[in-house]
Amino acid sequence: MTRHSAEARVPVLFVVPAGLGLAILLLPLASLLARAPWNRLGEILGSDGVLTALRLSLLTATLATAICGVCGIPLAWLLARGSFPGRTLLRGLVTVPLVLPPVIGGIALLVAFGRGGTVGRWLESATGTTLPFTTAAVVIAQSFVAMPFLVIAVEGALRGADRRYEDVAATLGASPWTIFRRVTLPAVAPGVLSGAVLCWARALGEFGATITFAGSFPGITRTLPLEAYTAIGAGDAETAIVLSLLMIVVAGAGLGLLVPTVKRVAEKAPP
Repeated sequence: MTRHSAEARVPVLFVVPAGLGLAILLLPLASLLARAPWNRLGEILGSDGVLTALRLSLLTATLATAICGVCGIPLAWLLARGSFPGRTLLRGLVTVPLVLPPVIGGIALLVAFGRGGTVGRWLESATGTTLPFTTAAVVIAQSFVAMPFLVIAVEGALRGADRRYEDVAATLGASPWTIFRRVTLPAVAPGVLSGAVLCWARALGEFGATITFAGSFPGITRTLPLEAYTAIGAGDAETAIVLSLLMIVVAGAGLGLLVPTVKRVAEKAPP
């Protein structure tokens, strides 16, 4: 029996649960397509509220991803390469936002950065700045829920990278920063890109922590998910459906660009 024929055989017991799994994943998306008001698509997408929410979502998700990259890549390096007490505990804490209910995350952000919060109280007294219910609050909420995706992806890439090239660079007198910038980072670039795209997609779809910490103010904090929620609350199901499809298209386009981009970067990375 050839390997190909062995792989082609599908156990009968897998067919039914696999089909149910596909139905759970694809039926809601198919229902959106079936119920979409195609005759009003241009009208809804061209409305001021939708365009404003789209611009705000793209801006905040991109800023949140940049923050996650600047902070998350060094954090991933510490988790993958560092040796210090409590590293396992720290790794667990970093992944908490993945399993934390988004609304609870929003409450935690309020407790930390609200006007009477741990940091918020000091920030207001020192600078007169308050974060809740501002665009900055949206970025912070998105960063909080999305950063673990980037950290996990980059940490996995760092653990799998061949460290011999870094050792050679060190013996040639390269500084730690030069080694990281010229050797380590190019070697794990596919992992960084994968994590960044997943991080951006998660930030784009963030809802619970955002509405709790930043509220829903048009042009300031009302991103696409919040705009869809507002439409549902107002009884405008057609607008909510169109916004849902728009988010799927935007997020899907980002994820669709991931595979060829990562492939090109991987081909250029050190062997």
